[in-house]
Amino acid sequence: MGTHTLGSALDGALANICAKPRGTSPARRKPRSGAPHPTGARVLRGSVEAGTFEEVFFVPPAKGETDRMLRAARRGLDAGRQLKREARQGLRVLTVAERLLGTLTAASVRVFEELLTLARLNRGRVFPSYDHLAHATGLGRATVARALRILEGIGFLVRQRRFKRIEAEGPGPRYEQTSNAYRPMLPGMLQAYLPRWMRPAPLPDDEAHRRADQVEDVARMRAQLTCREWAQATVDGPLGKVLARLGAALDRQEQLSERESHFDPEPLTDSHSIGFIKSWPSRPTRFA
Repeated sequence: MGTHTLGSALDGALANICAKPRGTSPARRKPRSGAPHPTGARVLRGSVEAGTFEEVFFVPPAKGETDRMLRAARRGLDAGRQLKREARQGLRVLTVAERLLGTLTAASVRVFEELLTLARLNRGRVFPSYDHLAHATGLGRATVARALRILEGIGFLVRQRRFKRIEAEGPGPRYEQTSNAYRPMLPGMLQAYLPRWMRPAPLPDDEAHRRADQVEDVARMRAQLTCREWAQATVDGPLGKVLARLGAALDRQEQLSERESHFDPEPLTDSHSIGFIKSWPSRPTRFA
């Protein structure tokens, strides 16, 4: 039996590589954009079915609001250019928000203008395709995609991916991706770089007091909820259902402890468990 050494093993591996015929290179990864998913899925992660959320997502703009948002975006473009100029000259060190504002481009403002136009004409219902935005703005699809990423990163819009049901025969997916839904917004970080006449007016004292009283009333009302009601009111989805069942069990345990407290001075209720349920929104917990 021969003795194998590290050198002989390396020589054998190199020989196998060199002996492999040309044209048999390993399969390349498919591009992330514009190509089917390796598993055959046709819906991107984070997508929501079209027609199930738009009523609460879209908001009709107020009169003159889209014009004010467009003027603010153009002011933000000028402010970002000025910040980058001062940074290049060594006059200042940009903060994270200032570097983010410096990424705003003229193409991004042009795409934002088209989204605002659609919001004004369609009462806030904005869901154009990339092809529509490219044709309306005269920009390429790649430029439109980059502009949307910049606008979303700064806070000029909220974007929600959508999918729709399709009719297909045989095995395979029954869904496909459709156009995104957009909601234009005015980022709060931009207010510091706007002239005073473009900034929103401060709240009157009586309105500020009214909102503070409203926050206190809501906190007082939530303090009176049971654990089950608290979980249902604060958490949605499957996790909310799990917490609601857990809260119902704790409510039953609390009721049992209250009945037994007449005979036993030591309460049986696990106060830590109940406190966990009622502190869920303010103290996120990681579940395995």
